[in-house]
Amino acid sequence: MNASTDTFATFVDVLTGVLDDHDATGNDLAARLHLSRFHFDRVISSVAGEPPTRFRRRILLERSAYRLVTTQHPIIDIAVEAGYASHAAFTRAFAKAFGSAPHQWRTRPTRTQLAAPSEVHFHPPGSLRLPARTKVAGMDLLTKMVEHHIWLVGEMIERAARLSDTQLDAPIEISVDDDPQSLRSLLSRLVGQMGMWNAAMASRDYDWSVEEHESVISLRSRLGEEGPTYLLTSGRSVSRVASTTRSSMRCAPPHRCSPTAA
Repeated sequence: MNASTDTFATFVDVLTGVLDDHDATGNDLAARLHLSRFHFDRVISSVAGEPPTRFRRRILLERSAYRLVTTQHPIIDIAVEAGYASHAAFTRAFAKAFGSAPHQWRTRPTRTQLAAPSEVHFHPPGSLRLPARTKVAGMDLLTKMVEHHIWLVGEMIERAARLSDTQLDAPIEISVDDDPQSLRSLLSRLVGQMGMWNAAMASRDYDWSVEEHESVISLRSRLGEEGPTYLLTSGRSVSRVASTTRSSMRCAPPHRCSPTAA
């Protein structure tokens, strides 16, 4: 990393901390980085590929999109959280970015991430993620595989949102599992597997009841919570694999999960 990318990484850290402080101006952010406003705008724009003000606005819109698909919050509340003074102003900005008004997009959502040269996006539940800037090694490859798995589960959930309850609950005739399965139950289990891992890493019980006829909204919300934690904890566990002998999973019913050898 050079001085500019170091500054950009610091900017992302600072922005994460003041994302909801809508009184924090560009001058305030520049001061926190010990830069003049001119130099601040120039450095961030050169690395991010967009001015810092636009960068911040995009992140807030991505978070708003996440709120639309994972909560039932009124649109005006989401607009205010994103720093917009009116429903109309938020609707114009959101429609320009995502191609449709918030209420329309909520019923037929697409990806919550907007195209960005820096590849820095809002990462649920409330952080920003910098892309890797080093050559891919063994651990980096594993991280990318886990990231791809989380992304793919999210894509399947988005496809499921287009189906009716009848389609989601239709039994799957060909299955290697003795338990009756449906698209809904399989998607819930995919998210649940991450939740089980996270529960084991935190030494707490996994709540199986959440998987009972789980809604698509709940699936999105759970993936937004469990996915980032799963990515973090799985990476930590692999990095300690040489000194770890085993980990035990605490979940019920006990026949549904077993100790995992490292």
